[in-house]
Amino acid sequence: MIGSRRRSRSTTNVWPGYVDALSALLMLVIFMLLVYVVSQLYLSQTLSDRDTQLARLNAQLNELSELLGLEESRNEALEDQLTSVQDRNDSLVGQLESTREQLMRQTAMADAQSERLASMEESIDEKDEVSASQQAMILRLSNQIASLREQLRQIASALELQEEMTAEKEQELEQVSRRLNTLLAERVSQLEQYQSEFFARLRDILAGNENVRIVGDRFLLPSELLFASASAQLGEEGRQELDKLADLLLDVSARIPDDVDWILRIDGHTDVLPINTERFPSNWELSTARAVAVVRYLADQGVPERRMAAAGFGEFFPVAEGTSPDALQRNRRIELKLTDR
Repeated sequence: MIGSRRRSRSTTNVWPGYVDALSALLMLVIFMLLVYVVSQLYLSQTLSDRDTQLARLNAQLNELSELLGLEESRNEALEDQLTSVQDRNDSLVGQLESTREQLMRQTAMADAQSERLASMEESIDEKDEVSASQQAMILRLSNQIASLREQLRQIASALELQEEMTAEKEQELEQVSRRLNTLLAERVSQLEQYQSEFFARLRDILAGNENVRIVGDRFLLPSELLFASASAQLGEEGRQELDKLADLLLDVSARIPDDVDWILRIDGHTDVLPINTERFPSNWELSTARAVAVVRYLADQGVPERRMAAAGFGEFFPVAEGTSPDALQRNRRIELKLTDR
């Protein structure tokens, strides 16, 4: 009986140790799971922040590239104007040289006539037989020589004046070129500031719609958000989104100076599936009609018509390759871009 009691005591005392060991093991597993979950959350947040920064940097690079292309095209136009002015100056210089050569020939002829006249006067003095007709001829030749010399003097003065005017025009042209470059740089800087503000605020307004995409400096709105299939009639949801855009445009445009020549480009795009209806014989007509519908609605909300441009590109500029349902849906879009004219 005593032996059985001892056996039962020893058997009963083993379980608390097992329970403690299992509890410690369970706590260790839970701790490891918590560490794993926290590390995964931290890594996903870090990757998301990096993707956002990369997208922002790509957008800035695209803006700088377009501004650089705009500045290069304007510089080329100014260089063409300078080349044209230089060609005109070269032509004037050639004309001046030709006139100068003619004057030199006339001067030589006048000198030859003077020598002949002096020779005749000497011959007449020696013979002392000057007739009335000879005296009249001498007087006429003297008057012609004096007139030629006066003409030479006037032409020489005109040449000097023309050279001075040409030099002044070249200086003025150089000053105008410098002023134009300065003004262009200022206007580009101003437009860049308002583009950045418009881009940031429109991104915040449309952030709640997961279908709206941003590519570079353009906003891509899916056609399904604005229009029904094969239609250019704005739906109620599309009008609500365009109301937000109109309010933002009116606020930003009120603060843009009048001498900054900006426009809002609205481009319509379709997928590759052909359409052939009485109203829309092809995707050209459909994409253009949708862009015009957006422009007209914004104009009805008070956005100046001269500050908007509508264009239809049909199916020829896709953003996604292939004919899968997702690719077709991504290519049916309306693009918005604030730029210069």
